[in-house]
Amino acid sequence: MHSSRDPRIAIVGAGPGGLTCARILQQHGRSVTVLEREASADARPQGGTLDLHADTGQAALRAAGLLDRFEALARPEGDEWRVLDFADAALLAHQGPGADGGRPEIDRGQLRGLLLDSLTAGTVRWDRAVTGVTPLADGTCRLHFRDGTTEDFDLVVGADGAWSRVRPALSQAVPRYTGVTFVETGFDHCDTRHPDLARLVGNGSMLAKGAGRSLVAQRNSNGHIRAYIALRAPEDWHVAAGVDLGDRRAVRTHLLTLFDDWDESLRSILRNSDSGFVNRSLFVLPTPHTWEHVPGVTLLGDAAHLMPPVGQGANLAMLDGADLARALVSEAGVDDAVRAYESIMLPRSTEAATGSAQGLDHLVPAQAVRAGSSAASPAG
Repeated sequence: MHSSRDPRIAIVGAGPGGLTCARILQQHGRSVTVLEREASADARPQGGTLDLHADTGQAALRAAGLLDRFEALARPEGDEWRVLDFADAALLAHQGPGADGGRPEIDRGQLRGLLLDSLTAGTVRWDRAVTGVTPLADGTCRLHFRDGTTEDFDLVVGADGAWSRVRPALSQAVPRYTGVTFVETGFDHCDTRHPDLARLVGNGSMLAKGAGRSLVAQRNSNGHIRAYIALRAPEDWHVAAGVDLGDRRAVRTHLLTLFDDWDESLRSILRNSDSGFVNRSLFVLPTPHTWEHVPGVTLLGDAAHLMPPVGQGANLAMLDGADLARALVSEAGVDDAVRAYESIMLPRSTEAATGSAQGLDHLVPAQAVRAGSSAASPAG
């Protein structure tokens, strides 16, 4: 086994939290390996836009020495929110940029690229899918890979998201469906091709809420707007409706019937999108989600505290990564570091998960809302 001064550290998952942890470890001269099941950095689109909060995501980037690079890419004007009446699209509430102390937006892909570019070449091993983890008697941990091979590390960090393959080494908890589904679609070149939508959305995000149904549209970079049709519905709503999710026309027709009493300018979000529809059922872990400490393994981000996507997830994952890395470089040994990290992260995540559940209820209310206030972002 390596000494505590030179531990073998594996981070499973190349998302914002895991990459932040790796970056800070490397800044302090520590070696680290990031294992990612995707074949390459551009194997799939990384999703929509994130608002990074000053005390979490931005604090983590500052610790990583990357805040200046983030600020060069970020869109401070994207922090704007417009809340509209679902019945006539009248403006109910408006929150200008900087109202919450400044939460600039950045595309997920841009943030991931920024973090990847900051790492030493070869840090990320692509196409290296982990299938399971076995804690060993000596306090180390064995990773099992899809190709049948294994590798031992002094610390395995599960940063592998909602359906983590590392989590079962610590917890038997499994994500449960929230009762809310986001159906995602998108618009390209909005200022020229979809000017009416561009005006509705403004520079940041637009929200309209009805009974068990909401529409959210968000500016991304390069003139793209991403929209989320939020529904309180069974997870298999499309099966009950006889809708093939791969049939764009059928999905569009069904969604229009669900929003038939909404203002036509809002229904145009369903009618005129450029891309198809992607069904995203929202899952959460139990709150609180805790575990008995196990030497050689820990979790961060969604693997540790999956919660509704209302602006907290990526921010907390990055702060988790920063806190874990700082503990690893400051504590006497790996186990002391993990215990110190978990003592901070677990209570923090419980508080955040409780707030995020309330945020989802605010974003997609069970009853119609005709008076507005700004809501948490649906991309977090």
